[in-house]
Amino acid sequence: MLVEVEGWAAEFERLCERIGPRFARPEVRRRAVGFLRGLLGEVDRKNGWQLAEHARETTPDGMQRLLTTTRWDPDALRDDVRAYVVEQLGDPAGVLVVDETGFLKKGAMSAGVQRQYSGTAGRIENCQVGVFLAYASGKGRALVDRELYLPAGWASDPARRTEAHVPEQVGFQTKPQLAQRLLARALDAGVPAGWVTADEVYGGDARLRAWLEQQDLAYVLAVKATQPLWAASAQGPSELPARELVAGLARPCLATPQRR
Repeated sequence: MLVEVEGWAAEFERLCERIGPRFARPEVRRRAVGFLRGLLGEVDRKNGWQLAEHARETTPDGMQRLLTTTRWDPDALRDDVRAYVVEQLGDPAGVLVVDETGFLKKGAMSAGVQRQYSGTAGRIENCQVGVFLAYASGKGRALVDRELYLPAGWASDPARRTEAHVPEQVGFQTKPQLAQRLLARALDAGVPAGWVTADEVYGGDARLRAWLEQQDLAYVLAVKATQPLWAASAQGPSELPARELVAGLARPCLATPQRR
């Protein structure tokens, strides 16, 4: 076990060296590594104060600047991490997994925050919501991309956008549209995958399903029982609720053991 843990530590150092050039100044690189150590370490609450204390800093100012005013390219860093994941876990039969999660918030200033459903809480709460893409294979699994969901009310409110520093080019997109962006980026980057899977938030979007078919990418997407789906029949293609299509499937039968 000790050898395995030491191997993890060595691999973490190699990854930090790989992404280090994304942070131009040495002190920023050190702080970024300290930030990651805190996220992976036994820190009760992953906030600025506790992450700073874990990194042996006297105030949270440096950690907060790392996420607010320090200049580095998060998308370029994402590309580095995705490439690393493919090198370690890549498999032609790999699965791209789309899912969302909510981040509970008390205030109203964070970009995209409002009362909306949070899977984290299991109910409607004041939160931000992010759409995430994970990669899974027989070798392991890891997150490879993300997009923040910006509700329509936020997207059409210039004052709130300005106050939260939302870029002008960011407009309203549904969660399935954000999922398609994530998947397109992964495919463009050559991420090997044989399947896509997601829950009914994404399976219920006919445009996303059609796009996946255009990419010749197999998928397993959950849908509501009432979701209308096209199916072939002797009378020609017809649209039926998912529950009726499932009910019409031939039930598997167990073979009767033969005595000798």
